[in-house]
Amino acid sequence: MMRKSVRTVRGRALVATVALGLLAGCGNVAWFGGRSDIESTWDEAVVALPPAGSAGPVITGMNEREMRERIARYGHGVRLPTVLYMHGCTGIGNFAFFERLAKAGFAVVVPDSLARRFRPLQCDPEMQTGGFSRFVYDFRQTEIAFALDRMSALDWVDRDNLFLVGTSEGGVAAALYRGHEFRARVITQWTCHGAAIVEGIAAPPHIPVLTIVKSGDPWYGADRTRGQQGHCGKFMDGRPRSQSVVIEGEAAHDVYDSAENVEMIVRFLMEEKGG
Repeated sequence: MMRKSVRTVRGRALVATVALGLLAGCGNVAWFGGRSDIESTWDEAVVALPPAGSAGPVITGMNEREMRERIARYGHGVRLPTVLYMHGCTGIGNFAFFERLAKAGFAVVVPDSLARRFRPLQCDPEMQTGGFSRFVYDFRQTEIAFALDRMSALDWVDRDNLFLVGTSEGGVAAALYRGHEFRARVITQWTCHGAAIVEGIAAPPHIPVLTIVKSGDPWYGADRTRGQQGHCGKFMDGRPRSQSVVIEGEAAHDVYDSAENVEMIVRFLMEEKGG
């Protein structure tokens, strides 16, 4: 019994030591290798930018020279309507979608959540199951707020024409973010149903919302989740120009595999864009 007690005390001391180290690291950015964890999501972000003159749209990185050169080509005083895109649990994808948005005149900023060192595991893509960590939802909300803060310092971002698009885990983030900075939101590959921590749409009621999900999405099947079946329609009451779209008959997760679905999203954003 005494030996067990000593181990417990030592274990607690180790936990306390680690905790103090983490707190100390908060005041010493070098402890994280030169930047804070949340900064990594911005520094490693993907950026899609509209055509400039004879040059077509470009997809590059936030800190790449190519991005700076493209911004310079637009000329002084440019203000681009900007989409903040929150990717799913497997990381950044849907590059063809970003290019389509850029062709339509939108800049697209895609923070890389997986660039964080301390990000908890959220899903198993092979088993098509998620929800392994509730902490990740707080992570994604913080990433939205941090990206907004960083975008406020970019003079080429039209802050009167900001839009939020989220997919799957990122769709949960887009649904639950409470801020009013975005003119409209798009939530894809998410049902808005489930435990209280993820259920519903927290956007201000005057914000138009488009949601798209496939009826047979295996990630939300009754054999894999509890209470996540359905779609976001029940949360649309009182929201102007909002719609919950269900793609019938497809047992798949990806809604960007259809040009028709992509064009639906582009039209929605174009209609909500201010002059």
